[in-house]
Amino acid sequence: MFPEQLKALRTGRGLTLAELAARLNKMDTETDERPNTGPQIGSWERGINTPSYLEVYKLARFFNVSLDFMVGRNSQVLDLSDIFALNNQLVLEGHRLSGKERAAVYGIVKGYLQGKHFQKSKDNDNLADESVTLPLD
Repeated sequence: MFPEQLKALRTGRGLTLAELAARLNKMDTETDERPNTGPQIGSWERGINTPSYLEVYKLARFFNVSLDFMVGRNSQVLDLSDIFALNNQLVLEGHRLSGKERAAVYGIVKGYLQGKHFQKSKDNDNLADESVTLPLD
């Protein structure tokens, strides 16, 4: 699960393997560790090698997620409406969302899902209304 989480976090931020390595190397480190490289991180994403606990911790700090999340133990289900209702700051790609932006994003997501549900029901209704004629031999 760790390889998938790492790749999803990296690609979600639009980072290449080399860019992630460079950013990790700029982080403050408590120990004298070897610098990270793109191929090293790529081997973690492919499951060829496993990073040390310190490397996983550094990745979790960089992506601002828990260690549980990094290793795939994120069984908590969050309702998106609760996230938007809470008074926590929301950030998207480094941009802090204002109250107006939060409401707009929530409205867009909600509208998308309602439209998708409407389209799915409409498609199911159309299937039920269609008749099939079989040739008789």
